[in-house]
Amino acid sequence: NHPHAHHPHNTQLDAPSYTKHTIMTLFRPSIAAAVLLGAANVANADSADSVSSRLQVHVPQTLFKPEGYDHREALFGVPPYGGSIAQSVFYADSDLCDPTVDTRKGFPIRPKDSKGNMEPWTSPYILMVDRGGCSFVQKVRNAQRSGAAGVVIADNTCLCSDKDCVSANGEDVCQPAEPIMADDGSGGDISVPSFLMFKVDADSLKAELRANHPVQVEMQWALPKPDDRVEYDLWTTPSDPVSKDFQKKFKPVAEALGDRSYFTPHMYIYDGIKSNCQGFDGENMCFNLCTNNGRYCATDPDNDLDHGISGADVVKESLRRICIWKHHGESDGVGSAWWKYVEEFMERCDNPDFFANDDCSKDALKHAGIDEDVIDRCMRDSGGLEKDTSNTFLELEVQAQVQRGVVILPTAFVNTVALRGGLSVDTVFTAICNGYLEGTEPDICKQCVGCGDFDQCIAKKKCKGGSGGGGVSTHTFMSSILFISLIFGAAGFWHYRKTREEMRAQVRGILAEYMPLEGDDGQVGSPMDFARRGGTENLMS
Repeated sequence: NHPHAHHPHNTQLDAPSYTKHTIMTLFRPSIAAAVLLGAANVANADSADSVSSRLQVHVPQTLFKPEGYDHREALFGVPPYGGSIAQSVFYADSDLCDPTVDTRKGFPIRPKDSKGNMEPWTSPYILMVDRGGCSFVQKVRNAQRSGAAGVVIADNTCLCSDKDCVSANGEDVCQPAEPIMADDGSGGDISVPSFLMFKVDADSLKAELRANHPVQVEMQWALPKPDDRVEYDLWTTPSDPVSKDFQKKFKPVAEALGDRSYFTPHMYIYDGIKSNCQGFDGENMCFNLCTNNGRYCATDPDNDLDHGISGADVVKESLRRICIWKHHGESDGVGSAWWKYVEEFMERCDNPDFFANDDCSKDALKHAGIDEDVIDRCMRDSGGLEKDTSNTFLELEVQAQVQRGVVILPTAFVNTVALRGGLSVDTVFTAICNGYLEGTEPDICKQCVGCGDFDQCIAKKKCKGGSGGGGVSTHTFMSSILFISLIFGAAGFWHYRKTREEMRAQVRGILAEYMPLEGDDGQVGSPMDFARRGGTENLMS
């Protein structure tokens, strides 16, 4: 028997729910396809936005290329923006999937120690490992634990466009583009940078290393330095858990940089039309994941389509933050009120019970000193969220993310260059400071880049105990020099007095061994008289 044969009303009630879950199941692959499409566009992009690093071989000179080597940069790790790593390369001759790394293997061959074992890789070094067997993150993590300062992963598959590579290797399998070195979700503990080197180039390096020839590689990260003002962007969503700590803490930094930088926040919005969330008749096929009849969408933060925060809630909060920026940030590029609102929202409303609560968002606006009526009017005037109409601000965000090629969230850009690795306040601040034209860096950069107590430095605009890098201040340094000089001066004076007294004592002892001397008139006196007077008179008249 059909379970609903005697309950037709239940059948009618269950039908919409069944359709909803069926369509939502279909929607998730659609969203994934959109993301993959964007990733492919980035992988094939040839714009300056997608290139922020350089890979060069300095030794042997025969492998040097003036333009550097093609490569892919990992989306995890912490690159030294504005700097480089130039070190000798060791080839692990392994895929490095085993966490127990034997640093006494690989190439080039090293001398043996007293026990007959080959010496380990000499730090600091760049480690080359083979692709395959496990994730990029796992390989780089194991290399980091072994002591590597940087990692170059050698690709094992030819590009289909490289006919010479394909024919030389006699392979039937090739890849249309190099893969993106994405974070598998566990790369937050990785601090060393890594590149993926194309197979044809990596094979040349491995041949040199296997022949026991020295190889030196430079990994470099340069930021465009157009002028004395740096522009930086942040792409995220109101529900993104990774960027929350950054957004809570960056307000003092933005204010400290002031008009010497210009910030633009961007909200990542899925194009519902391209994701097939809007049917041919204009119906919203993705239900509570989208607004405007399926035009603008966001993923469900808690993966519960029937409860908690919905994608439409995320889109609404995104539009609210866009409007706040339009009125309280766009004019100066600092946006103190915007940062304050985000902080207040996270403190009060960032949970399933209050995220979509209008009263909670109004309370956050009030504590941030923002007029809620102005923001509500902005949201309505831009096109609203209810009808099957285009929203001007959301449409601009969709277009901007396509032009920029944003795939990974969150992503920060400094002078149009995407920052890789973990999103931390000091990392972004350092990248911003490296983006100024040489000699135009603001004082806050000179004081706080590399400061041991970063938060205190930003608050006081001066590094405690000295300038950037944790050094000592000029006052402390000069005081220390003066103190040391006084100590040495006092010690020298004491030594002089002591030596002088000892010499006098010796003179007295020597003169005491002789008989008193008398002159012709018997009045010259004894040499002991001279000694007793401290030698202040000449023995010769």
